[in-house]
Amino acid sequence: MKLICNTGSHFDLDEEFANRLMNEILARPVFGHLATGSEQGPRESPVWFLWEGGVLWIIGNYETDSFPKRIEREPRCAIGIINFDVSTGLIQHIGFRGQARLEAHDPERMKRLLDRYLGALESWDPRFVKILDDTNYIFIRFEPETAVVRDQSYKVNMDNRI
Repeated sequence: MKLICNTGSHFDLDEEFANRLMNEILARPVFGHLATGSEQGPRESPVWFLWEGGVLWIIGNYETDSFPKRIEREPRCAIGIINFDVSTGLIQHIGFRGQARLEAHDPERMKRLLDRYLGALESWDPRFVKILDDTNYIFIRFEPETAVVRDQSYKVNMDNRI
């Protein structure tokens, strides 16, 4: 994967800092936004993900979600990930472009992904427990080709807050 660092933006980061920040953000349980194309135009799907071995793993239900079939037809896609907290002025962003493909149900990987967002299995909502044994839940394996990492955080001025 190529990190794009010199775009001329005021928010460009050096490669070492960008790589470190990228891995810090990807270790957090934040939402990704998967952008795909369809015959009706572009589509965006909020997704949970797992970052392992330079790959983003995303859960999708082949029967009820539309994005797995869009990936099958057109593997080129993009994913945006944002770590944001308005109360502190934190804005960190990763924009990935790359290729994705469908992978079979893997209950162990599924558990690792869901643990990031839900905590220990014993505390999960029963609807999520059922996913572990439901083979309609598959993985989208996204392999980034390029990444842009930004830290656009700012100091909060408490006098001007809404």
